[in-house]
Amino acid sequence: MEYMSNKKEIQFNILSKKSTTHGAYHTGTINLNNLSSVLVEGDKAKIDLGLIHAKSAVERGIKFTSNEDEVTTGTLYWVVWVAVDRNEQGPYYAGVTACPMRIDREKRVGWKNLAFHVNRMDDALKRRIKVAEMGEVEKAALKELLINHNEEMWANSKTELKEQLSSQK
Repeated sequence: MEYMSNKKEIQFNILSKKSTTHGAYHTGTINLNNLSSVLVEGDKAKIDLGLIHAKSAVERGIKFTSNEDEVTTGTLYWVVWVAVDRNEQGPYYAGVTACPMRIDREKRVGWKNLAFHVNRMDDALKRRIKVAEMGEVEKAALKELLINHNEEMWANSKTELKEQLSSQK
C-alpha cells in the first residue's frame, strides 16, 4: 500500500490543555482542537485537514447532493475523523469514525450525507470507534497510516480500534 503524496507532512491535532468553551456561552459548539481528518481512497490514506470544513482538494469544485442515486459513478472516498487524546501511557487515537463520500470528478458532482458526516464527527469527539463499514483495503490503508504516523499512539489506542481495523480474512 502507498500513501497519497503530500507536499508537506501533516500532523494530527493534539488536544490542548486549555478548553475554548466556557459554560453556557458556547453551548452547542463543537471544539475541533483535537480533531483531525483522513481521506482514504482505496489503498491510499492521507491526513487532510481540509475535510473538516469541506474544503479538501477532492471536494473543491464539486456540487454535492444528498441523494445517493444521483451519483452512481465516480470514486468512493472514506472521510475518517480522528480524535486524539492522552491517557496514562501517553497520546492515543481516542475516537476514529468513518463515513463514505462518492465524487464523479468528470461530471463535477458528488454525494455525501452531511448529517451522517456531522454525527460521525461528533462520535469521534466522544471517543467512539466506528470504522466497521469500510472495506478491507481501506481499513488496511487507514491502519497503516495510523501506525506509520505514530507507533506509540497506535500502541496506546483501544483494543476496539485495533480489532475493527484488523483484516477479517
